[in-house]
Amino acid sequence: MDEQTRLAVEKGEMLPLMEAFYTVQGEGYFSGTAAYFLRIGGCDVGCHWCDVKESWDADLHPPTSIIDIIKGIEEYSVGTVVITGGEPLMWNLSKLTSSLKRKGLKVHLETSGAYPLTGHFDWICLSPKKMQSPLPAIKSLADELKVIVNNKYDLEWAEEQRKELNKDCKLYLQSEWSRREQNIPIIIDFVKANIKWTVSLQSHKYMNIP
Repeated sequence: MDEQTRLAVEKGEMLPLMEAFYTVQGEGYFSGTAAYFLRIGGCDVGCHWCDVKESWDADLHPPTSIIDIIKGIEEYSVGTVVITGGEPLMWNLSKLTSSLKRKGLKVHLETSGAYPLTGHFDWICLSPKKMQSPLPAIKSLADELKVIVNNKYDLEWAEEQRKELNKDCKLYLQSEWSRREQNIPIIIDFVKANIKWTVSLQSHKYMNIP
C-alpha cells in the first residue's frame, strides 16, 4: 500500500471492502427485510466458529474509495445499508456513513463492540465476543444485542452482557450454525424461562441466500 492510499484509509476515504451485495437480512430484528451489505475486511477478534474467516486479513481486500462504494449501491433499489465485517469499527466509518446518509439511506452497523464507534447509524447491532469484551460506550448505544451461542455456558454469559445496555435494546440469542441442532432446543428453553430474550435464526442460510 502506497503512502497516499494509506492516508486515505486512515481518513476513512477508502476502506478494505471485501464484498458488497444486495440481499435479505437473515438475522435479528430486521430479519426478512431487504438490505445492501458492505462487508469490510479486517478482524482481530478471532472467533473460532466464524463463517467468514477470509475477512480477517484486511491486506487481502484492496482499499476501495467511498465514491466507488456508493456507485455500487446506486445500481439497486436500496433503502438500508448494513455495514458488517470482519470488524468494521477497526476503520474510520465517519465519511462512509455521512455519504450514505446524504443519499437518504438508513445505515445499520453490525459490530463486536471491541473498537470505539465512528460514524452515524440508524441501528446498531452489538454482537459481543468473549475474546474481546465490548466497550461500555457502545453497549449503551446498542439497539440490538445478538449473542452467538456455542454451548449452554454462553447463555449465562449472555445474561452478563445485558449490563450497561439501554432499556429499549432488543435481546437475541442465535445458535452457532454448525451446532444449531444441539443448541436451538437449549435456547428455546432458556427463552421460555427468560422472556426478555428472543430467538434469532440465520434464516438466510435456510433460504440459501448470501
